[in-house]
Amino acid sequence: MTSTLSRRVFLALWLSAACARAAEPLPALAASAENLTVSGLSSGGFMAVQFHVAHSALVRGAGVLAGGPYYCARGSAIRALSSCMSPHFFLPAPKPDVLREEVEKQAAAHRIDAPVNLAASRVWLFSGGRDPLVKSGVVDAAQAFYLQWLPESALAYERLPNAGHAMIAPRAKDARACEATAPPYLNRCGDFDAPGRLLAHLLGKLQPPAPAASGELLAFRQSEFTRPEAGMADAAWLYLPTGCRAGGCRIHIAFHGCRQHAGALGEAWARESGYNPWAESNRLIILYPRTSSAREPNGCWDWWGYTGADYHLQSAPQISAVRRMIERLAAKPAP
Repeated sequence: MTSTLSRRVFLALWLSAACARAAEPLPALAASAENLTVSGLSSGGFMAVQFHVAHSALVRGAGVLAGGPYYCARGSAIRALSSCMSPHFFLPAPKPDVLREEVEKQAAAHRIDAPVNLAASRVWLFSGGRDPLVKSGVVDAAQAFYLQWLPESALAYERLPNAGHAMIAPRAKDARACEATAPPYLNRCGDFDAPGRLLAHLLGKLQPPAPAASGELLAFRQSEFTRPEAGMADAAWLYLPTGCRAGGCRIHIAFHGCRQHAGALGEAWARESGYNPWAESNRLIILYPRTSSAREPNGCWDWWGYTGADYHLQSAPQISAVRRMIERLAAKPAP
């Protein structure tokens, strides 16, 4: 078992290095920046919330699996590991009004967009009943946070009693059992399709998923958009559906979770997390930004401050890098 795991780690590292060598510049695709949506698992769920709140004038929906409210950790790794993952009586999940104060303060200083924009958003939340890492109380706190601005009809909260800590992706080749919490953090829970459900809630009625993701999975030079302190990989992935090079396709950002970073899983998150078949049939470009383990050993997205005190603001190294990627995708191609 150990040797098998070692081989997988070695292969992931080799694929990551090969990806970086083969990566091309992120293309300008004249994509539609309107109705931009985001989603993520675990640290990626927290990151999806951060990006949504920081850029609420741009983002129109967020899907959050095993993630919590904006500014949950309040700059503290201790709070991140306790109140924001396994809250209990002595270290409860943060109260919505406390987090609202931070949102309003940062919006007044023009460091994030005005929270009034959130009222026009849609949010999809998910919690697994057998998730040992991020308890349901944390996702409950995300629900309470969002309902300070969103009408109840705009928020969907789904729970699976037997699900572990993972993206629920029924088509993933290496999917584990529903209750598992282990790499690659892609589980099968019957026909429950988390990407399809969240995209349908955020975007409205969708065409059925394509039988195969026959578009392009592109490795691009993410280093063009990042700084060393961002803790992001040199290369990342983009799924480009058939016909989207002609322009006009919408964009969705899918943030991976901890231990799903560049050197851990290779391209598994981009290929197997379940977004691409839906993207292919609905003209939806999927941006898969990637972290590395250079700044944070597990390759988690920064939702507690390891990249700096502004980690939750528009100026944050990771948030600003992803924002620049969106600008490139929305730009018109050179003649």
